[in-house]
Amino acid sequence: MLKAAIVLLLLATVASLFSGLFFLVKDEGQTSRVVNALTVRVTLTGLTVALITWGFFSGQLVSHVTW
Repeated sequence: MLKAAIVLLLLATVASLFSGLFFLVKDEGQTSRVVNALTVRVTLTGLTVALITWGFFSGQLVSHVTW
């Protein structure tokens, strides 16, 4: 369940990235939709990092590297 939430947040971050690009090209700096898209993207990224951190500390996410 945690992995699905992380994947959904990553997909929403990518969607916000492309919506910001679209608003940047379409609006040409006339509205604040690019700033809103950036705010959403930063918030989603913060939530993703928080979920990944919580997953490692709770033991739900485990790293299997050998070093």
